[in-house]
Amino acid sequence: RALRLKNKYHVVVVKSTVPPGTTENFIKPILEQKSGKNCGKDFGLCFNPEFLREGSAVHDTYYPDKVVIGAHDSRSGDVMTRLYHQFYANQPPPIIMTNPSTAELIKYANNAFLATKISFINTIANICNKIHGADVVEVSKSIGMDKRISPQFLNAGLGYGGSCFQKDLTALYQFSKRLDYNPLLLDAVQKVNDLQPAAAIELTRQMLGDLRNTSIAILGLSFKPNTDDMREAVSLKIVEMLKNEGAKVVVHDPMAIRNAKKILGDKVKYAGSVEECVNGTDCAILVTEWEEYKSLEPDFFIQHMKTPMIVDGRRIFDHTKFIGKIRFAAIGMGK
Repeated sequence: RALRLKNKYHVVVVKSTVPPGTTENFIKPILEQKSGKNCGKDFGLCFNPEFLREGSAVHDTYYPDKVVIGAHDSRSGDVMTRLYHQFYANQPPPIIMTNPSTAELIKYANNAFLATKISFINTIANICNKIHGADVVEVSKSIGMDKRISPQFLNAGLGYGGSCFQKDLTALYQFSKRLDYNPLLLDAVQKVNDLQPAAAIELTRQMLGDLRNTSIAILGLSFKPNTDDMREAVSLKIVEMLKNEGAKVVVHDPMAIRNAKKILGDKVKYAGSVEECVNGTDCAILVTEWEEYKSLEPDFFIQHMKTPMIVDGRRIFDHTKFIGKIRFAAIGMGK
């Protein structure tokens, strides 16, 4: 309706992550119907996805790896290209010019591949757990040196959270099924991630035995550090499993307590500091790799905990400092 009132050429840009074909088959007909104009002649249309990390959006805006433009026609693409050349002072990142459907799929494929790398290294970590002396950190470091692989997203842990990976992976899976194709790999990636939080419970049970009436500290609630986002957070699954085992749970997070209370209610005790969180507990599980947790030393846990036991769910601690001083277990570290 706004386009109908405009006399000059205008480009409409879709930024939201949408299934392939949405821009051309759904958005374009609506724009033409409501404006009474023809796409490509009277107005332009592009799909231009973003690849911003939560917590690093400003940096990623100024220093992107690429810009993807899915243009309905060449004129639309030229307008967007000029925009990015101006924004980046004529030194733009690589610009991929393609059609809208391909650009829409690029966005899904990008996130699906990152999720796949995470589930892959967590699978290797679970194998390492069964092998005496094996360490997934060394495995990740080694294979990441291969230029074909790279070290990014090869940090083993308790699985990915947040809204993007799970949402996009599920959407791509369902979209593929509607095309009469069964994407077995995508299904496996999600199943691995769904099961991964249980690894923390298993390591805790190996050290404590029966978890009934034990007191467990959870360090980190948000799905990633430097955000208060609790969407699909791994911590929620771990808390639920611990409660089902009969454990008492106390939690801490530098930013996410307020949002966590909306979800967890009175199921857990909320601590205002790390000291308060671990005080008198039987075991502490590191769930989110906040910077302030990385500096914690064995003596800190010895001083404050009832029975100093740590499960490093994100591999942020130097295990050589902990082993021999307190009971210590970590994802992807063989017995």
